[in-house]
Amino acid sequence: MTGATILVADDDSAIRTVISQALGRLGHNVRVASNAATLYRWVEEGDGDLVVTDVVMPDENGLDLIPRIQSIRPDIKIIVMSAQNTLLTAVKAAERGAFEYLPKPFDLNELASIVQRALSDRKPSADRGAEVDIGDRLPLIGRSPAMQNIYRVLARLMATDLTVMITGESGTGKELVARALHDYGKRKNAQFVAINMAAIPRDLIESELFGHERGAFTGATQRGVGRFEQAQGGTLFLDEIGDMPIEAQTRLLRVLQEGEYTTVGGRVPIRADVRIVAATHRDLGQLIREGKFREDLFYRLNVVPVALPPLRERTEDIPELIRHFFGRASEEGLGYKVLDRAAMDRLTEYSWPGNVRELENMVRRISALYPEETIDLAAIEQELSSTRGSDFGAASEDESLGVAVERHLARYFATHGDELPASGLYGRVMREVEKPLITLTLSATGGNQIRAADLLGVNRNTLRKKIRELDIEVVRGLK
Repeated sequence: MTGATILVADDDSAIRTVISQALGRLGHNVRVASNAATLYRWVEEGDGDLVVTDVVMPDENGLDLIPRIQSIRPDIKIIVMSAQNTLLTAVKAAERGAFEYLPKPFDLNELASIVQRALSDRKPSADRGAEVDIGDRLPLIGRSPAMQNIYRVLARLMATDLTVMITGESGTGKELVARALHDYGKRKNAQFVAINMAAIPRDLIESELFGHERGAFTGATQRGVGRFEQAQGGTLFLDEIGDMPIEAQTRLLRVLQEGEYTTVGGRVPIRADVRIVAATHRDLGQLIREGKFREDLFYRLNVVPVALPPLRERTEDIPELIRHFFGRASEEGLGYKVLDRAAMDRLTEYSWPGNVRELENMVRRISALYPEETIDLAAIEQELSSTRGSDFGAASEDESLGVAVERHLARYFATHGDELPASGLYGRVMREVEKPLITLTLSATGGNQIRAADLLGVNRNTLRKKIRELDIEVVRGLK
């Protein structure tokens, strides 16, 4: 649609000029105002086919203007611009009925595309329902373009019950996104229930999800309530869905298809009124090709995909994240810290294999261990050296075996935090620690397997078996 009248309100004259010229070249009639009062008067007089307004204006907040305009002109679409590029702004814009939220600075081609879509959609704006009081709480931090795209998607999903699939590397904040969808959505007054598929034994997953009846299996001495029942009316977050056994996948698919389930050992169908949000760091496409994940279940879960970027792809958010985590540590009584310029630059350059979780863990550790208020580059280099690399590494001459093990575990938890890996925390850590631990012990004992077994607290035959299984080379006479 061309030749429309577009009303633009922004207190920045440069932005008014740029928008007016860009939309004018598309054949639209553009009227610009520097305040909310003028914009509202034009709308009240019946002028305009579309409104483009900034949030912060000298006389009124643009978000507060939206319901006022819609009360007198429910047919007119409103596009909101803002330099306050947070999830808070995006959610509030969506809740109050904005057609689209556009973070500043924006691409003019994107603005033109949104304008054309808004003009083509002439239906009155849908009723958004009661507004959610989210105050100034920000579950997600960052103003990078990558995070702006996430905010806009989430804002559109808040008022829906659509199933969402969140993907991203470990530590990118997948559960934070799931909680935001729940806490700011229409199911916020019911339960948010999370279950990590990687942390539940395979033979117990169906019971955990759907509950069980007394006597359903050995040890079931009473009825067990499943996660679906706990989440009734709310949100069920299925974390690490890629680790779900194929048998449980079949039962979950039936729930998604039919909207009901039965407990393990039960016969009476139970209606499932839950919103499903799933997450994984694994490549589900590859799992489907390997026959480890049902393709039909993937399509049921992947109704709306949300891909979280790794921290290395949004490094401009690192300073804000660091300040946020230092502030949180200060609230816990650890004292507020700041980084000097060199230290901040170094952390911005770092690749962060553990993503935001690794960054948060480092900031908390710095807050707890360093008495200085200003943290310098030397301290940061020391922290990075203790967590860098994936190899266990040999103990130095003045480092005990126990300290070497502690150093490795510190690196592991700095990267992974409390998230359980695919095979469970114990199994993953043991696999990473076992071979280097045995190797270091044999090195410390000069290859003496009897002494090594005694130090490790294992049977000598067990040690020999581990040496064979792990292909450990025993070098004798070095101690």
